Amino acid sequence: MATTLAKDSSRAAAGHSASRPNAVTRRPNWLGGAVAWFWLAVVIVPLYWILITSFKSQSNYYAENPLLPPSEPTLANYQMVIESDFIRYFINSVIVTLGAVLPAVAVSFMAAYAIVRSGRGRFLRWSNSAFLMGLAIPHQATVIPIYLIIIKLHLYDTLLALILPSIAFAIPLSVLVLSNFIRDVPKELFESMRLDGASEMGTLWNLALPLTRPAVVTVTIYNALTIWNGFLLPLILTQSPEQRTLPLALWTFQGQYSINVPAVLASVVLTTLPILVLYVVGRRQLLAGLTAGFGK
Repeated sequence: MATTLAKDSSRAAAGHSASRPNAVTRRPNWLGGAVAWFWLAVVIVPLYWILITSFKSQSNYYAENPLLPPSEPTLANYQMVIESDFIRYFINSVIVTLGAVLPAVAVSFMAAYAIVRSGRGRFLRWSNSAFLMGLAIPHQATVIPIYLIIIKLHLYDTLLALILPSIAFAIPLSVLVLSNFIRDVPKELFESMRLDGASEMGTLWNLALPLTRPAVVTVTIYNALTIWNGFLLPLILTQSPEQRTLPLALWTFQGQYSINVPAVLASVVLTTLPILVLYVVGRRQLLAGLTAGFGK
């Protein structure tokens, strides 16, 4: 009897120990932590230097230690930037970014939906191949043809000259990303929408768009940041100060023999603020889209 009880207790103990997950011994990853702290310093130090230098005067910038906070902080650099038509440049950048991102994302989403839903359509398959080929062409190789086309269309030195090429450059990658997300939508959902009498446009906006919202938000943020920071197209396709965007306007504080470094960095800070706001807002929308898409 005692032997039987001992066996039963040993089996119960063995089953209990088997049901418990194996204890994982966590060892500190000193190498990974050191690399992470080193990378954090690489990222933080330039940002810290830009911020503190923007509050220094031009004379103190050359007299003080560049990594120490300013002994006499001043807002004269920010005042100088704002008084140098910063509002005009900011509005131009907003017009170019919104005017290029919204049509590019809308056209890319409809094109991706048509490519995925076409089945074996030859024309749309060729269109998809053309979009993929667009990713292999560097933007710098198209500067001269774009310049000649803009001249022929009499659009040189206008904001429309910046918007049209930006739309063309944003479409290939957007179509690639959105088409991959639309392929993940179950085909049964499309069939059920068709049985309910929904048209293709109704299925596009009422089914595909809500389920691919994270991809749409991601593509929108990426294209907005790329166009906002664009420098080559404004440099080539505009000439007058009235058509400058923010990245090109940094040249305002560069002279022939000298450069006002604190003023340039103050303009960099002001130029970066909208990007940070867009990132914060887009990040929240992306998380909300993921929750809404997978919660249903």
